[in-house]
Amino acid sequence: MFDRRQILAGLGAALGGTAMSSIPTELRASPIKPDDASALLVIDVQNCFLPGGSLAVKDGDQVVPIINRIAKGFANVVMTQDWHTAGHISFASTHSGKKPFETIDLPYGKQVLWPDHCVQGTEGASLSKNLSIPHAGLVIRKGFNKNVDSYSAFTEADGKTTTGLAAYLNARKVKRVFLAGLATDFCVAWSALDARKAGFETYVIEDACRGIDTQGSLAKAWADMTKAGVKRIKSEDIAV
Repeated sequence: MFDRRQILAGLGAALGGTAMSSIPTELRASPIKPDDASALLVIDVQNCFLPGGSLAVKDGDQVVPIINRIAKGFANVVMTQDWHTAGHISFASTHSGKKPFETIDLPYGKQVLWPDHCVQGTEGASLSKNLSIPHAGLVIRKGFNKNVDSYSAFTEADGKTTTGLAAYLNARKVKRVFLAGLATDFCVAWSALDARKAGFETYVIEDACRGIDTQGSLAKAWADMTKAGVKRIKSEDIAV
């Protein structure tokens, strides 16, 4: 069966950005209405990743009002927080002579080295004060194991230590998850890929995310997500 969103995207590309009004009404996708089997995952909207933070994602603050708006349509909302120890293994400062964005080999694979960020109990690790999602049912803290990084909301970077999120969602009979937050090419993408591995229908809300894009990471993330069956949508595709 054809996905009308894919058809629509293909038409848009083929027509070189022709206005939506020129696309036949019958091919326009109906907005997705979140139901009790849907969950919104808000990934790492924390001060360190916002403008002025130690690992600021360009325009990261622009996702906040979008997330606040769409969250109103979800009964199930989960938020995540990077929650690193001081001297975390993913920090460049932990490795003599290494600089941020270099990579090293660790027992669980390649590790990008980052500026110190989201250290437990610091203001930088706090969720943005502008987030307004009072009905969020769970906050998952990740990356608190000093010797293992954790991008994904589901599984640490060793690929086997789980956060318990899949079990939480399954207990609530959630079938499809929608992801928003920071950064598209790391914590959002890893979470989306793990959501698919866990059997969830998975959507990434493109305009509710922003990427870091180091060494082609953003294009690779989208390619990997597309290959895994993750659906790429916009916030306007969700009926709130």
